[in-house]
Amino acid sequence: MNASSLPQAVRQSLSGHFGPRFSCGDSTRLQHGRDESIHEPAPPDAVVMAESTEEVALVVKLCARHGVPVIPYGVGSSVEGHVLAPAGGISLDLSGMNRVVAIHADDGDAVVEAGVTRKQLNDALKGSGLFFPIDPGADATLGGMAATRASGTNAVRYGTMKDNVLATTTVLADGRIMQTGGRARKSSAGYDLTRLLVGSEGTLGIMTELTVKLYPIPEAISAAVCTFPDIAAAVQTVIQTIQLGVPVARIELLDALSLQAINRFSKTTLAEAPTLFFEFHGSPAGVAEQAHTVQAIADELGGANFEWAARPEDRSRLWQARHDAYFACLQLKPGCRCFPTDVCVPISRLAGCIAETQADIAQVSIPIALFGHVGDGNFHLVVLVDRDNPRDMAEAAWISERVVERAIAMEGTSTGEHGIGLGKRKYLVPEHGAVAVDAMRALKTALDPHNLLNPGKVLPER
Repeated sequence: MNASSLPQAVRQSLSGHFGPRFSCGDSTRLQHGRDESIHEPAPPDAVVMAESTEEVALVVKLCARHGVPVIPYGVGSSVEGHVLAPAGGISLDLSGMNRVVAIHADDGDAVVEAGVTRKQLNDALKGSGLFFPIDPGADATLGGMAATRASGTNAVRYGTMKDNVLATTTVLADGRIMQTGGRARKSSAGYDLTRLLVGSEGTLGIMTELTVKLYPIPEAISAAVCTFPDIAAAVQTVIQTIQLGVPVARIELLDALSLQAINRFSKTTLAEAPTLFFEFHGSPAGVAEQAHTVQAIADELGGANFEWAARPEDRSRLWQARHDAYFACLQLKPGCRCFPTDVCVPISRLAGCIAETQADIAQVSIPIALFGHVGDGNFHLVVLVDRDNPRDMAEAAWISERVVERAIAMEGTSTGEHGIGLGKRKYLVPEHGAVAVDAMRALKTALDPHNLLNPGKVLPER
């Protein structure tokens, strides 16, 4: 695909309106036609850097008139091919829409443009006593996080983007601008269009502005690291902690290979054994009680070497090491790519799901690290492959299929937070059933009858 694939009227109109913010250059197109996924790059025909809702509407309206696909783009940190342009078209880059429009501290919400990143929002909140908790690791845009229904390390306490987006401004496929939701914390008025859009991956509309929930910064925060003799003991600690109702903020599991990679990459000295990272939020007395309860559970299951991090700088170092896990694991096999998985199962099935997955890992030759947000039953495999090696790719596809089919059989999901994109479309019918997928198709047809918004994503091919 290249600029010559665009209708001349579209090229001329976009070039005239956007000037240098419209590009057909090869490097810009390639940058916007790849992400962190295993999929081959698929560049758009051109890129537009939008700076307002009205500009997004202008682009979408023009593209609708000429039958040109539009693919929303944030920072390209997705891992399921969401931003690729297999049908060509315009990559609509929203990263320049990065204004924090309003902070309503008394009501605990903020209005932001879609290109605002989570770190940027939290920087803007300094001094307010509030923070935005959804933390997928990457400094993704909030628009992208809403589009993929992202979650991350804090989800066990604060929920996912589904629970934290109150309202949107969204551009529909014909260029009309729609408001959904509102700042009230509940409503019974009409269909919940906000929830429909959150997780739609840019296939039903392009969210340009979001109203998100904020939370008080806890009076006390404490983090801890604990090692275990095996992953089974670590997982049982998680299950018992959740079943006892301990309001832990974060519980992260990392296997020995993950810790080995993190130590090399982040220059840490963590024990290279199955490990849980914890974080507790609340009053000083509440945090102490939570920590005592969890430590007692871990002790009974062979947990050892509890290390506490109460100072902010120590906690930041610990969680940065956890966030570095993905890129650290890539260094275990230089030049490789990651074939990602991110299944989620009911907490009671977590131990069985991970144990059976470990048995599968033992049957393949490629390096595979396991870590995850196990407090809500979500774990990842970082399956490292040489994309040009057929054996690597065959083993990765096999283990990915095994773990997804196992999760669905256990009444879980094929993707806890990455989304469907291009990579997991074939699992929608097994997970939700043909009737539900037909309903999804009907929604897509109603809102985007010409299939111009991020075509080829989410819904399986007929």
